[in-house]
Amino acid sequence: MISITEIQKVFKGRITLNEPLARYTTFRIGGDADYFVEPVDADDVLSIVKYANKQGIPFYVMGNGSNILMSDEGIRGIVINLDTSFNYLRHESDCIISGAGVKMARFVDFCIQKNYAGVEMLAGIPASVGGALVMNAGCYGGETADHINEVKVIKNESMITLQKAECGFKYRNSDLRNTIVLEGKFSLPSGNKEELMARRKELILKRNEAQPVEIPNAGCIFKNPGDNKAAILIQECGLKGKVFGGAMVSEKHANFIVNRGNATAGDVIELVKIIRNTVHEKTGVELEMEVKLIGFEEVAI
Repeated sequence: MISITEIQKVFKGRITLNEPLARYTTFRIGGDADYFVEPVDADDVLSIVKYANKQGIPFYVMGNGSNILMSDEGIRGIVINLDTSFNYLRHESDCIISGAGVKMARFVDFCIQKNYAGVEMLAGIPASVGGALVMNAGCYGGETADHINEVKVIKNESMITLQKAECGFKYRNSDLRNTIVLEGKFSLPSGNKEELMARRKELILKRNEAQPVEIPNAGCIFKNPGDNKAAILIQECGLKGKVFGGAMVSEKHANFIVNRGNATAGDVIELVKIIRNTVHEKTGVELEMEVKLIGFEEVAI
């Protein structure tokens, strides 16, 4: 392994070796990262990316750790964490500018306090703004990309600004996967603060009643296939409460797999296989994973 001293010649931020990643994921699953770095600014991110590419070291950007399943083996390379230095929000010229590390709940509250509408339904998404943009996360009829104006990213070792049309937003995906998102600029319609706060509260209560928010999970495991709901298909196949090792299909919402306290990534993968095979055999529908696999060399699901 390359020493911290060597990396510090080009990098200003904090560096740790063999950092446990489970604590950074909402699933509470995952092995260690060889290198865990926290850049101090955008130039620092660019420096570590250039260094990693020069040394042939793979790197991965971690946001809030939701919507991912981290390998039990962790990451053989560099994990870049943007939480600390990209945790800013600004109101400029009728736009909201958010750093990639800002949690969605805080972003939504900031917008509401400035009397902006259009994102109140996203408050319950357990993601950072950067991760939500990459995934185009959404719920209750809204998506993160609905009101985005432009996105500042690092792509091919260059820092550039992409307009919305250049980001390739689609259902639970985008072309931002090939970049490191640093910042988003949103243009939002005006709204009434009290009404927006009431709507936000209503939707959070609805989410808490319908989803297993009290147990570690990564969010919805599968994308909804066409006009079907993955949760309904899984439930109708009798898989609610299905257990493999420490992982279980939620008894509250069938499109969630929960960590009962000692689940491994391997347990989750096996349960995913059971769900996909059972649903396909009984309904003919092929479920596609929404949760992304990180640190796996090759997995057949």
